Parts: sequence; C-alpha cells; structure tokens
Amino acid sequence: MGLNTLFVALCGQESFRALNFSKLKLTISGGMALTKDAADQWQKVTGCEIAEGFGMTETSPVVSFNPPGHIKLGTIGMPVAGTACKVIDDEGNELPLGEPGELCVKGPQVMKGYWQRPEATAETITEDGWLKTGDMAVISDDGYMKIVDRKKDMIIVSGFNVYPNEVEDVLVSHPDIVEAAAIGIPDPKSSEAVKVFVVSKNENLTAAEVKDWCRERLTAYKIPRHIEFRDELPKTNVGKILRRELRDAELAKHK
Repeated sequence: MGLNTLFVALCGQESFRALNFSKLKLTISGGMALTKDAADQWQKVTGCEIAEGFGMTETSPVVSFNPPGHIKLGTIGMPVAGTACKVIDDEGNELPLGEPGELCVKGPQVMKGYWQRPEATAETITEDGWLKTGDMAVISDDGYMKIVDRKKDMIIVSGFNVYPNEVEDVLVSHPDIVEAAAIGIPDPKSSEAVKVFVVSKNENLTAAEVKDWCRERLTAYKIPRHIEFRDELPKTNVGKILRRELRDAELAKHK
C-alpha cells in the first residue's frame, strides 16, 4: 500500500477519525509524491500537516525536508545541513531558479559510487561530485524544491512535457478514484499520448466521466487519451506504483 493510499484509507475509517490527535505534532511522508488530496484529508481529520521530504539510498538517505512550522505543501522542502542542490538540462548546464531540470545533489551523505560498477558510477556522479538523481525538479526563489517527476517517466505530447504526477494528482482528487498511474504510449500523431490506469471504488464510473474531470482541471494536451480501469496497480514492496511495468506491457503491444 502506497503512502497516499494509506493516508486516505486511515482517514476513511470511523474508528481512526474518533482518535484524539492532540498530541500528534508531526507526520512525515517520503518515497513517493504526496498527493494534494491525501494531504488535505489528513490535515482535515488529524489537524496535522504532512511534512514531505526527499532522499535516495545513494544519499544515505536524506536530501531535503520541510521544516516543521514552515511546511509548504507540494514541495520536498529545503536541502538539509551541508547539502547543495541544483537542476541541470540534458547537456549538464545549470538552470536558473524556477525552471525544471534534473535535480543534482552534493554533500557529505552522497555515496562515493556503486560497488564494483564504475560505468554506473560515472553515469550517476559527475567528475566534480554531483549526484544526478534522475528526478525532475524546480527550485524556487525561497529555496523550497518541488519534484515534478522522474526524468524517465516524462511524457512528450506534440513536443510538450507532461509530468505523470500532475495527471495522477488530478485523477485521485476525484471522489471515486482510489489510485491512478499515468504513462506515455506511442502515438503516430503526437509522438506519445497519455494513458492512465485507474482503480475506482465505483464500478459505474466511466472513462467519459474521468476525461470530463480531467478536462476541467488540465491543459488540453495533458488530458488522458486512453483510460483503463484496473482492480489494482502493480507496486514495489514499499508501495510505489510501478509505472515501468505498466509502460513495458503497453510498449510490448505496440511492437
């Protein structure tokens, strides 16, 4: 079960809502993008904001965190002590604040390299010690950072970037949708098209209704062209939805 699903499921339990949350001071989320819907429900039920952070195994494992009392929903907070972050383009050039690019990290917690894998190390760590995370992020003027998505998960529709996290966030805000995953599939007209996999608690929910929901909340090129309902979505042991597994299965169909 992913964290978003866990937060929402707990908030849906009458016995949980009846608990005394007066001593709950901090709720932490990490490992996957926190949806606005899950965060809003949690705060409404518990009165406690969720502080989202970011890290990787390669960073031992913390990079950034939302400081208690100064939480900005939708961000992964600011770099922890002794840590520097920047975003770069495909050529490795540092991008200005406010522009999305690949997040790079430098600090004492960054690994020296992968054990006996020099080629993988060279691909991940630059000569001057920056770890390329593979995550697309935006760093704002105030230092708070926002992950927009995994670089390899980005969907290109007619030359425009579509980030699955944004599409999924809109989908799970629908009252009948429990979970969702967005991927790009080959399309002869637009290079790629957005396809979404939806887990619904309402068996009568239709694809047309899902598209209408998205049409009211997303730019036209971000609206899913293909919708598939599932009873469940593939996940890792820690509850992350496996977009890659869904994408690989779809790509196999188009070969």
